[in-house]
Amino acid sequence: MKNMGCIILIGILVILVMVASAFFGVYNRLQTMDETVNSQWAQVENQLQRRNDLIPNLVNTVKGYAAHENEIFTNIANARAKLSGAMGSNDVKAVQESTNQLNTALSRLLGIVENYPNLKADKAFIGLQDELAGTENRITVARMDYNNSVRVLNSEIRRFPINIVAGISGIKSRDYFEITDEAKKVPEVKF
Repeated sequence: MKNMGCIILIGILVILVMVASAFFGVYNRLQTMDETVNSQWAQVENQLQRRNDLIPNLVNTVKGYAAHENEIFTNIANARAKLSGAMGSNDVKAVQESTNQLNTALSRLLGIVENYPNLKADKAFIGLQDELAGTENRITVARMDYNNSVRVLNSEIRRFPINIVAGISGIKSRDYFEITDEAKKVPEVKF
């Protein structure tokens, strides 16, 4: 009888160790996924900051040719400031909104460039435009990587029993970086 009690106690202890081991394994995997999302978001912000750093040079180059276009330069400066403020908040929606405003202002700036043929041939402008195009590609890749890591995390924490561990550990689903309806519109190109 004494042996039977020991066997039951050992069996219960083995089950508890297995459950605890599974819990901590899931917990650690979720923590890794959460950090991956944080890292990918930091890359999005890094590329947005790179673009923000390039824009003043681009604006100054264009200003030399189109000094009378002050409204557009002001809009770009305001949009850059708003994006810089949003990036520090880790608010995906605020970053999306301010990025869209900056994109609109940059589109208007590039529209001005069409009116100045000498500007389009300027080496400094061409170099900045190439850098900006490269940065836009990097932003696209960073957004894609971020959204992929969000998809993996969100998919995982919706599964049972992982959702219980996620709830206990405070891991929550994340927002995707999506484009707005305004950004989906086809830009009008005039020749």
